[in-house]
Parts: sequence; C-alpha cells; structure tokens
Amino acid sequence: MSPATSMDTATLDLARLEFAVTASIHFLFVAFTLGVATLVALVQTRATVTGSPLHWRMTRYWGQLYVINYAVGIVTGLVMELQLGLNWSGLGHFSGNVFGSLLAMETLTAFFLESTFLGLWIFGWGRMNRWLHLGLIWGIVLTAYASAFWIMLSNGFLQNPVGSRVVDGVLRLTDASAVFTNASALVALGHLMGGALLTGGLVFAGVSAWQLRGARHGDEVVYATSLKWGLRVALPALPVTAWMGVTHFDVLEATQPMKSALLGDSAEQALLQGQLAAQYGPDQYVPSSIGTIAAYLMMFCWVLMLLVTLVGLAGRRVRLRLLTLALPLPFIALLAGWVFRETGRQPWVVYGLLKTGDALSPMSPLALRTSLVVFTGLFVFLGVVNYWLLARFARRGPDGSALGVTSADPAASIPHPTF
Repeated sequence: MSPATSMDTATLDLARLEFAVTASIHFLFVAFTLGVATLVALVQTRATVTGSPLHWRMTRYWGQLYVINYAVGIVTGLVMELQLGLNWSGLGHFSGNVFGSLLAMETLTAFFLESTFLGLWIFGWGRMNRWLHLGLIWGIVLTAYASAFWIMLSNGFLQNPVGSRVVDGVLRLTDASAVFTNASALVALGHLMGGALLTGGLVFAGVSAWQLRGARHGDEVVYATSLKWGLRVALPALPVTAWMGVTHFDVLEATQPMKSALLGDSAEQALLQGQLAAQYGPDQYVPSSIGTIAAYLMMFCWVLMLLVTLVGLAGRRVRLRLLTLALPLPFIALLAGWVFRETGRQPWVVYGLLKTGDALSPMSPLALRTSLVVFTGLFVFLGVVNYWLLARFARRGPDGSALGVTSADPAASIPHPTF
C-alpha cells in the first residue's frame, strides 16, 4: 500500500506545509547571500584596485552583515535537508539516483568549497596579500552561484525529469547532458540570479536609506555611496529578472501547460484537466489558486520595485523613506515566485512520474504534527535571531564591524588586507 492510500489528505497537507515553511525561509537566506555577496565582492574590488579607505569601510560593514546571514542560513539549510529526508522518503527512493546526486553536488560545493573560501576570507583580514584576499571573496561568490546552479538543476529535474527513465520502479540517469541543459532549470536559474542581484541591490539601498535618516557624523558618505551602489545594481537587475521570468513561461507551455494556464481562463484549465486525466488517470490536476495569487503578487512587487528604484535614482526628497519601506519587497516577490513554481506542478512531486502523496514517508499524523511544530518553531526562531543580529550590526555602523578586528581593542582593527 502506498503512502498516498494510507494517509488522509489532511496529513499530506501538513507535510506539504512543513516543507513550504522550511524551504521558503531558507530560500530567503539564499537570495540575500547571493545578492549581497556579489555587491561585497564588487566593492572590495574597487577598494583593492584604488586603495580607497571609504570602500574598505564599506567592504567591512556589508561583509559583516553577509557573514551573519550566511552563518544562520547554513543552519536553516541543514534543518531543511533533515526534514526532507524524514518526511519524503518516497522521493529519495524513487529519484535518488538523479535528484539525490544533484543535491550531493550542491552539498559538496556549499559545505566544502564555499565555506572554506569564506573562512579564509574572514580570518585573512590583515594577514594575507590584498589580491589573494580579493580572490577569496570572488571564490565565495562563484561557489555560491555554483551551489545555486546545482539546486536549480535538482529542482528543474523535478519540474521536468529529462535524461532519465524508470527501471524497476526507480529513476535511472540515461542522459546527463539533458539534465545539465534542462530549460526548466537554466531559465529558472537566470530568473533567480536576477532576483538575487535585485535583492542585494535593494538591501544595500534600503539599509543605507534607513541609516541616512539618522546617520552619525562621519558615516553619511559610507551610506550615501552604498545607496548608489545598490541602486546601480538593482536597476539593470529589474529588466533581467522580468525577461527571464517571461522566457520561463515559454518553457512552461512545453513542459507544464497546466501551470501556464493558471494565469489564463478557466476553460483552458478545464480542457487540460480532461487531457491530463486521460493521460495519467483520475485526479485533480488544476493546482490551488494560491499559485495564481502568488504569481500576480510577484509581478505587482516587481512594478513597485521599479518605481521605487527610479524614484531613488531621481534623488527626490522622499526617496529615503520609500527605499526603507521597499526593503521587504524583493523578499515578498521571491517567496511569491517560489510558491507559484512549487504549487503549480501539483499533484506531482516529479512531474508526470511521481505524485506528491506517493513521495510521503509512512508517518503517523501525530508524528507529523509534532515535526511541523518543532521545525516551524525552530525556523521562526532562526529568522528572528537573524533579523535581530542584522539590525543590531547594521545600526552599529561601519566602525562597529567585528570583521577585520585582530585584537580585543576595536581601534586596532585592520582597515584592509596587507600589501
């Protein structure tokens, strides 16, 4: 008997809710990390080339916030993978030969390469050549994007399981090149990269605007310069993100027509429902309207971010307040896009091959409810801690950063790596 037949719909919904909470919160950490790390690398490049004390202060300030987010984000990633293995053993059994291998590559990239580069970068301030130190931050950025590449390949495989076939009830890899060139993964990766840069840019601009409204004497130039850097990255990221998003709808037409039809009329959805029922058997193939709402919310946030960015560039008096208020927008848009992507493929966890109910572990309702409470509570706690730490260190200003401090006396901090 499959898990789907032994568990009621409410239990399945609890498991899906738990995964939604853990994956969504972790996803916000990832987007912040990708975007802010890229900007930190760009600022440090400017500092290394020019020797500008201003840009070294910016590097330490934003680097401190990046390190905090990365550290807490690692914990959320570990917890998310734990609940994935506990709750969705059917997914691992069926697609582990392909999906599991891709996740393993992501783990190797993030926990071996990226974390090693990060450790050397943190403790290398004032102890190594500045060019070598610069190479480390770019190593962090490149491995962070490589990690995102493996994640999107694994998720894209679930959305469009190319390069594989079912053998003795499990998936076997038949064409690695098809997996690596999967449009469902690559176009989504481009959309994510644009969104991450947009997030990093608006974080730079929003935090700087917040600080400029009450900056201490001498810090204004740091925040004003950071605000300009943020807007200059956010503005080109906006059309790139939109273009990749529109391109992805072309991919959906070919791979997941029902998800594409969610933004169409009900007649098209009814037609596809009949076709999918005839192909795969009786079931509800029209996903929840939550995905449709999320898609429109994502687009609405994009419009707001475009307007706020243009106002910021125009230099109007209201820009500081608007940029501060706009800080949550990229995170809301990211969450909305993720909800649309994941709910839109239901009832499949591996599209066309494995339904979500059949991927669920044989857990009792009580165990699942307990797991939901524990994991959700832990993630909320981590989210609150991360926000508190970021706000605390952001409020301290550039000279309050612990990054680069080589003794107990903050005055002894090294402004930049050695020459």
